[in-house]
Amino acid sequence: MTRAGAVSLRDGVRIDLASGERVVADASEPNGDIVALSHAHGDHLYSRAPTDVICSPLTARLATARRADEGPLSRTTRPGVEQVPAGHVPGSRATVVEDSDGTTYLYTGDFSTRDRFALSGFDADAVAAEYDVDVLVTETTYGKPEYVFESQDALEGRIVDWLDDAHDAPVVLFGYTLGRAQELQHLVSRSDRERLFVTAAIERLNEIIEDAHDIDFRAARYGEDVTLGPGDALVLPAQTSKLSFVDHIVENTGATTAGFSGWAVDDSFKYRGGYDETFVLSDHSDFSELVATVETLGPSQVYTQHGFADEFAAHVETELGIDARSLKRNQTALDDF
Repeated sequence: MTRAGAVSLRDGVRIDLASGERVVADASEPNGDIVALSHAHGDHLYSRAPTDVICSPLTARLATARRADEGPLSRTTRPGVEQVPAGHVPGSRATVVEDSDGTTYLYTGDFSTRDRFALSGFDADAVAAEYDVDVLVTETTYGKPEYVFESQDALEGRIVDWLDDAHDAPVVLFGYTLGRAQELQHLVSRSDRERLFVTAAIERLNEIIEDAHDIDFRAARYGEDVTLGPGDALVLPAQTSKLSFVDHIVENTGATTAGFSGWAVDDSFKYRGGYDETFVLSDHSDFSELVATVETLGPSQVYTQHGFADEFAAHVETELGIDARSLKRNQTALDDF
C-alpha cells in the first residue's frame, strides 16, 4: 500500500493523502478521488474525460473544444482544494490541496510569474501569504541557469519594433495554438501591421478566450482566398513550421518567418525550426523565477518534473538546503510504502 503523503508520477501527478483520498492531476485517463486539470494544452489534457474535474471555467471550455468527442467537461469543487492563477496560458491554474493531517501541497502545473496580455502571472507572494506550503510539486522546463530571459517589457518591445521594421513584407509567426498564438496576436495589435490572420484551429480557441476575457484579437481566418502582402501577419501553429504549405507561402509572398520559445536561448532552435528570426518568448518561468518561487514558498519538500528536473532538484538541495527530488514516471521510493 502506498503511504499517505506519497507523491509520484504515474498517469499524471498523483498525491496519496492522509485522508485516504488520491489526488490525480493532468492525467490522460484520470483515476482518482480528486481530479485536477491545470490547463488545456494537449500534453496535460485527458484522452478520456473524467466524471468531474477541478479546473477553471475557461479551461473547462477550452478542454471541451479540444476534446469534442468526449463531450462537455463537468467541473466540480472539493473542500480543501483551491486553485490560483498559474500565468501559463489562458485559464491555467495551480492547485493547492490541504490534507486532513495539516500538510499543504501545491502542484504548479506549467506556470509563469510574468504578466502577459490578458494573463496575470503566478503570484508566489500571494500564495505564501495565504497558504503554508509544505510540499511543492513544480515544473522545471527551464531549470538550468543558462535559461534566464530578459524582462517581459524589453522583450515585447523588441518584437513590436521588429514587426514594424519588417513592415515591407508579410510575416509568418509560429506559436502553440493555445497561449502563444494569442500572445503573438496581442503583440501584432501593438504594431503597425494592418491585417492579421490565423488558422481555423486558432480562431476556434480565440472565440472562447475573447469571450472569457472581453477582448478582441481582430484576426481573420486565413484561407486560399487570402493573398498575403506587406503589412500582413499570419499566426500559425508551431508544429507547422516545416510543412510544405509554409514553404509555398514564403516563396510566393517573400514572407519572413519567426519562431518564439524559451528554447530560442539555444542557437539550434532557429535551425531546427527553419526560422528567419527567433525570440525568447516563453509561457514558462525561467530559471531565476523558478528559484525565486521556491524561496518565496519555503516548502520542506520539493518535487520536480519536466525539462531539467534532475538539475533543478540538485540545485534546490545544494543551494537552498531543501529536500528535493525529480519525479520519474512509475517510480516510487521505498519509503513511500
